[in-house]
Amino acid sequence: MSKVLYVHAKGGPPVGHALSRVAARSAVHLLALSELPATVAAEAARLCATAVTTPDADGVDLVELITARAREVGADAVITFSEYAVVAVAEAARRLGLKGPGPAATLARDKRLMRAAWERHGIPQPRFRGVRTVAELDAAGMELTYPLLLKAAWSAGSTAHQIIDSPADLHGAWARSGAVMTESARLGFAELHVTGAGEDFIVEEIVSGCAEEWFDGPGWGDYVSVEGVVVDGVFQPVCLSGRMPTIPPFTERAGITPAALGGEAQDRIVELARRAVAALGLENCGTHTEIKLGAEGRMWVIETAARFGGAMTVPQIEEVFGLDLVGMFTDQLLGRSPDWPARVLTPDDADGAAGSLVVLAVDGDGKAWPQRHVWDASAVVRSAPLGPGSTLSVVAESSLPDGTPVPVYDPAAGANTMAGLCLLSADGPQSVVRDFAALVDALPHLLPAAIGGEARA
Repeated sequence: MSKVLYVHAKGGPPVGHALSRVAARSAVHLLALSELPATVAAEAARLCATAVTTPDADGVDLVELITARAREVGADAVITFSEYAVVAVAEAARRLGLKGPGPAATLARDKRLMRAAWERHGIPQPRFRGVRTVAELDAAGMELTYPLLLKAAWSAGSTAHQIIDSPADLHGAWARSGAVMTESARLGFAELHVTGAGEDFIVEEIVSGCAEEWFDGPGWGDYVSVEGVVVDGVFQPVCLSGRMPTIPPFTERAGITPAALGGEAQDRIVELARRAVAALGLENCGTHTEIKLGAEGRMWVIETAARFGGAMTVPQIEEVFGLDLVGMFTDQLLGRSPDWPARVLTPDDADGAAGSLVVLAVDGDGKAWPQRHVWDASAVVRSAPLGPGSTLSVVAESSLPDGTPVPVYDPAAGANTMAGLCLLSADGPQSVVRDFAALVDALPHLLPAAIGGEARA
């Protein structure tokens, strides 16, 4: 039987979902670089032939750790779905002579290198500068047009994003973003392989989106993601996921599969994603490419990744299109021939729609809840104001334990201040947007109030 070394770290699709699907295709040996969620630990022990946990890898050569463990278990493939472990796993696979993203994986992690590659290939994107010091940020501020967005070059989940409206805001934004990256590293949401990655940033001009010209219904955000895979160097798109509007500065609130786009618009978006992925030179990996949608058909590529989309993107695709991306990708790494879609899938191919909502303590306009609340998954599921035929569940491994105070939303910390993750199934994409809008409004009324707690941003 084939053997897979599964490298777990924070981020990516829920490990309970991914691990079970890898185990259905191969014997699994788990190397956990962060602690498994308590809700899946027992199931992981049942599914895995062996399990090694090394949550404190400071000072450890991560590539050597992965390579040595893969040799010990005789792994035929090394796999990860975590943004923070992609580069290390790619290099380990290369050393082992196994399929993986290849040496270009760093270009799909470091936003500075990514943007530079796209610049060389003429890919439309916001104007940007890579910055590593406050002096470099000052210099960039004299070259770019305000407002600007400062973000960490190796981050995920909208962490350390800061909007800079004028030169007077530069130094404060720099200090705040640096502090957030330090805290994110403490929580395990940071690049695991590249030393000093938390000190790397980019600053870019903010381009204006226009969702109304792309979507027929209301409530959509002005960007989409193209979900796909690279097979032996060839990009194969799978489908598009849409979004609700972000929370200031640019924190994602909800993803919806499929995106409710017409065929011509979808084709244009996919073609831009194809060019963006091809410019990076990846070999074998999942891909998640975000594209901003502007007025009069304009588009800009925001970023891509050498892994599948995080949160519930992968389970959503499985639910509405019947595609087990994790299992298929496992087969690909093992040298089998999975039946990837011959063309990008559309809403007409979907069986209903699915979406995931990040619970943050802000209303539909991004305004903080006036009162503190505690998380209660059963109260949300029991009383959510859903439309006919819609169903809601809470992803336990991605949510706080019941009774935990909902964190005050911190614009700089992004998804680090989430309380829970909800999964919704409905009859179509517009129904998901409608139900999520209603749920966002209802949440502070559904959740119990914290004792003596006023909200402070």
